[in-house]
Amino acid sequence: MDKHARIYVAGHRGLVGSGIVRRLQAEGYSNLVLRASSELDLRDQAAVAAFFAAERPEYVFLAAARVGGIVANSSYPADFIHDNLMIQTNVIHQAHLHGVKKLLFLGSTCIYPKLAPQPIREEYLLTGPLEPTNEPYAIAKIAGLVMCKSYNRQHGTRFIAAMPTNLYGPNDNFDLETSHVLPALLRKFHEAQVAGRPTVTVWGSGTPYREFIHVDDVASAVIFLMKQHEGNDFVNVGTGQEISIKELALLIKEVVGYSGEVVFDSSKPDGTPRKLSDVSMLHGLGWRHKYSLYEGVRETYKWYLANQIERCAA
Repeated sequence: MDKHARIYVAGHRGLVGSGIVRRLQAEGYSNLVLRASSELDLRDQAAVAAFFAAERPEYVFLAAARVGGIVANSSYPADFIHDNLMIQTNVIHQAHLHGVKKLLFLGSTCIYPKLAPQPIREEYLLTGPLEPTNEPYAIAKIAGLVMCKSYNRQHGTRFIAAMPTNLYGPNDNFDLETSHVLPALLRKFHEAQVAGRPTVTVWGSGTPYREFIHVDDVASAVIFLMKQHEGNDFVNVGTGQEISIKELALLIKEVVGYSGEVVFDSSKPDGTPRKLSDVSMLHGLGWRHKYSLYEGVRETYKWYLANQIERCAA
């Protein structure tokens, strides 16, 4: 990508999108096209068409999506499948119609079967049933990556797809009703520490294993893929390392400095028992992550504290 190329980052205020913007700016890309959801509703076909016609971006990072954890996915399944299908359909189609040089679609490793062999290789897609709690979101993301492949085959576009594992970092969602497990636990332990509560309750048994990757690592990886990767093969983006939810809770407890007891509520759903991505393809292309989980959680907690203070001061 030329340093002056017009680059549209869809979802630039979200966790991944903001990370991509930070990374692009750090690398000297100065011609970024950005629109907040209040300025451009990507679910609106006519609005998206008008935007592409007016702005003519050369490259597109499609990071816009409705996302959330188990609670949000279980509570709003229709919103998750509708909004994500509309967003990606509009952006991918208009990117084709307006001659975008290259597009990168961001999905998630939740596209894989619930009981897929571990670690999960890209070829395991559609080989078994999905995790029921996030099936609508996963199906939407599967549709997005198939759209990219289909447009490439029929129209000769250069649309690629990346599937990051569980993300965390600056600009994460810390709402206890809609957030993912890591930011939710950070907030829970912080509030328990401030209030002096004797226990923190963690959903589920604590036995499932998860893989986590810092958003700045994801931003680095997807910009690398935009520059280096071609073709219809989508790519897992992760660390190739996993940790149990119990171990994660204890790590966050240490980072926050909480001295109380951790209680696991086994009446709540665990979700997929294990979800470790095989990152052989990404490593083979020449990219590896930099953040350790402890270092990443510590930095994320510092960011959370700073932003909580800013909100209180405002």
